[in-house]
Amino acid sequence: MQFLNPIWLFAIAAVSIPVIIHLWNIKSGKTLKVGSIALISAAAKKSSRSLLVTNKLLLAVRCLLLILLALLLSIPVWKKETNTSNARGWLLIPRENLTESYRKLKPQIDSLTRMGYLFHYFNEGFTAAEMGKALADTSKQSPADEDYWVLINKLNRQIPAGLPVYLITPNGINHFKGDRPSTALNIKWKTYTPDDSTSSWIADAWFTGEKNIQVLQGHSKPGGTNFTRHIINSAVDHNADFRLRTLDGKAYISLKKGDTSDVIIDTTAIKLTVYTDRYAVDAAYVGAALQALGSFSGRKTVIKQFKTPNEITAGQNWLFWLSDQKLPSAIAKKTTNVLIYAPGNVTRTNSWINDKGAFNISEQISKPGLYQLINGNATGEALWTDGFGRTVLSRNLPGHNYYLYTHFNLAWTDLVWDNNFPQWLFRLVFDERMQMTAGRHERRAISNGQLLPGNNNGKDTVTGQQPDILTDLSHYFWLLLVALFLLERFMAHHQYQLQKH
Repeated sequence: MQFLNPIWLFAIAAVSIPVIIHLWNIKSGKTLKVGSIALISAAAKKSSRSLLVTNKLLLAVRCLLLILLALLLSIPVWKKETNTSNARGWLLIPRENLTESYRKLKPQIDSLTRMGYLFHYFNEGFTAAEMGKALADTSKQSPADEDYWVLINKLNRQIPAGLPVYLITPNGINHFKGDRPSTALNIKWKTYTPDDSTSSWIADAWFTGEKNIQVLQGHSKPGGTNFTRHIINSAVDHNADFRLRTLDGKAYISLKKGDTSDVIIDTTAIKLTVYTDRYAVDAAYVGAALQALGSFSGRKTVIKQFKTPNEITAGQNWLFWLSDQKLPSAIAKKTTNVLIYAPGNVTRTNSWINDKGAFNISEQISKPGLYQLINGNATGEALWTDGFGRTVLSRNLPGHNYYLYTHFNLAWTDLVWDNNFPQWLFRLVFDERMQMTAGRHERRAISNGQLLPGNNNGKDTVTGQQPDILTDLSHYFWLLLVALFLLERFMAHHQYQLQKH
């Protein structure tokens, strides 16, 4: 047995606490009744004290309880070597996708099994299993959103580099996050499009006035994700695709097909504020685009522009901080999202701006020119980039701070005169809401060229030794901990009853 977090073993020193408590448990003296003290001679006062441990069994249980808690926090695991000397290779399939994978790729899986490939689940721990018994297991497996690239990194440290690995997984892009790993493993990765390859849902809905409801409906499939708008008159329109209802004074809308969960129809106003102290032209461009955004979306929008920070009121949804001054923390607390002109040195360039966000403009035809760029230390997720891949707009989470490495000015970029400028701001303002709803509906597929790991020439791999499989023992320790706690409570109550009588 080993411990993955052994620093918690120092917590075993806490066993001194119950020992001190038991030693401190001083019994009060007994009172002896006598008929008269006339014949009792006076004597000097004398006191004695002895430290004697009482209730030794209860003390032992309490000490064992603390020791067990320290071991549990240390994450106990059982280390077991896997014998791969006689195996032709490993066949890995996610547990939750085993049945579907076998149905789609039965010839390949049967052939690999006959060749002597050992079957393992492509999940945390890479548990070995027998293919026949695994397929016969009818227990329902909850869908998992595991990062396959993270698992590849862990697999890279667990099996020898020369052992062939055949991996079968769905091709959903939601299973691939972060940086693509590098490995020296001999991997053959086979992917397929799952049966549930399309999804439709309501991303957002709001009242536009005059009893109209505007609905933003999302559609996701292996080829991409897009959104369409629908305008519904709640008084007369009985749309065949949507269902309307009211509950507790709130209006809800849902799809009749697809994701039928209710979505609250928003009645609040979106508060957008533009602040500038010296870039009045930039603020005018942004203000006009936001006005067009409000008209385009049909949402209730309140757009204000200020030249003094103290004029900015709390409760803003978006603040466009068009200034070289640092954003005061007191102002940042008044808004949910803020776009800031990034600090740094200005360099001239001759490029264009790409909207590279998760919901970029489909088949982007116009590419606004970019003439000046701020060379700052860009961090976070790049939403807009230039033709050389440099960050133009980044999003830093948490905090919802957006940093723009150019200016909304014709001397810097043609974006402010582009017909799509309001649409770019629309995606920026409503991107979080769209991403929040789209995450669980994501059906986009990743290509084989994008998912395959790079080669790290044997770095961080297991060579010439048998891989180890670690089995988590925490659940056993939890059961034992609960049992000991119940025993300690029973013994303490029993001891209290004895002392009481």
